[in-house]
Amino acid sequence: MSINDRDLVIEAAAAGAAVVRSHHGTSLTRFGKSAGDFATTADIEAEKAILDVLRAARPDDLVLAEESGRTGAGANGRTWLVDPLCGTLNYAVRSMLVSVNVALRTGTQVVVAASADPFADEVFWTDGTGAHVRRGGVDEPIAPSAESGLVDVNLDPPFPNERVFRAARLLADPGFVARFRPRVVSTTLAVAWVAAGRRAAYVTDGHLRDSVHFAAGIALCQAAGCVVTGLDGQPLHTGAGGLVVAADAQTHSALLALVENQRAGQG
Repeated sequence: MSINDRDLVIEAAAAGAAVVRSHHGTSLTRFGKSAGDFATTADIEAEKAILDVLRAARPDDLVLAEESGRTGAGANGRTWLVDPLCGTLNYAVRSMLVSVNVALRTGTQVVVAASADPFADEVFWTDGTGAHVRRGGVDEPIAPSAESGLVDVNLDPPFPNERVFRAARLLADPGFVARFRPRVVSTTLAVAWVAAGRRAAYVTDGHLRDSVHFAAGIALCQAAGCVVTGLDGQPLHTGAGGLVVAADAQTHSALLALVENQRAGQG
């Protein structure tokens, strides 16, 4: 029986989440990647579980995955972006703040995406027309809210705009402290939380085009009706890059002004 892309992305993310959940608290082999970065047995096996699901249903599609890289023919314009465990360092020290991200890009648009929380047993998903969370097999719509005032800030490198913007400096700005409360969970699960109303906003530097870490969360936020731009308020993947995703226009404007404060201070 054939499966549509929406159900497939949810199934793939859930398969990865099951593996991540099964390995939590066990002795994990670490595989060094770059300075300060590594994968674990759970990353490798979760990615394999996700790819097994995708390959069984869509053998002709291209896959870009965090651990195994680019595989498949890719002649049909369809690319799956797979991050099997976002928050590996959290996970390696037995924290449960992680996510499993899967997204499908056709042409230049992400058309379906899912971000799974292995330990809350939640899968946030979008088919491009709305954003939902699946719990216990039941789907509920999600919507952004700025009520909490919580802003998650990514402090992990790289920092391509560090001359004029650093997330750490944002936290020290009196204007930020006056309006928001910072959170740093070090996983892109927090991007999905903006779509779900659990965070007011999320801010990061970096070049995020075709990012296996961010593609699913960005698609969720766009489908949920969040305000989503780069650091300068420009369309994503243009100009300085980066990401400012906010629950509403007021929160977004306030954060852009705080980012501009850093640029003005460097002038």
